[in-house]
Amino acid sequence: MQNRISSFPPFIDSSSEILILGSIPGVKSLEKQQYYAHPQNKFWKIIFELFNEEFTDDYAERVDILKRNHIAIWDVIDSCERKGSLDSEIRNEEANKIGELLEEYPNIKAIFCNGAKSYKNLQKILGKNFRIPVHLLPSTSPLHTISFEKKIEDWKVILNFL
Repeated sequence: MQNRISSFPPFIDSSSEILILGSIPGVKSLEKQQYYAHPQNKFWKIIFELFNEEFTDDYAERVDILKRNHIAIWDVIDSCERKGSLDSEIRNEEANKIGELLEEYPNIKAIFCNGAKSYKNLQKILGKNFRIPVHLLPSTSPLHTISFEKKIEDWKVILNFL
């Protein structure tokens, strides 16, 4: 039996309009207790690029940029067993209560899934014809090997909803 890991609480407030969902934090993120903490994960670089912000490693500033731009982040998986950080190694997963979160925060007008695992899981949780648009974005993980430029181009769709 592998160790059970758990996701973090969501970063969300009443001004959030966009919800970005990952699968569940990787090893480095769990160690640091920060979303997208692996230095090769492009999530923060993409966010900074989208909003023309100067890049920083300061986690509080990173979270502040999300808040200022009305972006919430969370994961579709509440807890699971996983060896390492690969989504393909996830076993015995329990879903986060995404539907309840959306009821509690009715300002969310679009959901963006950071990679295929979060997208597939979200469809299981909410169904395919959900009332809020759901978009699959290329994973920011270093394992998803399309170019940074291509990832940025695809992630720009978020700007259409703000």
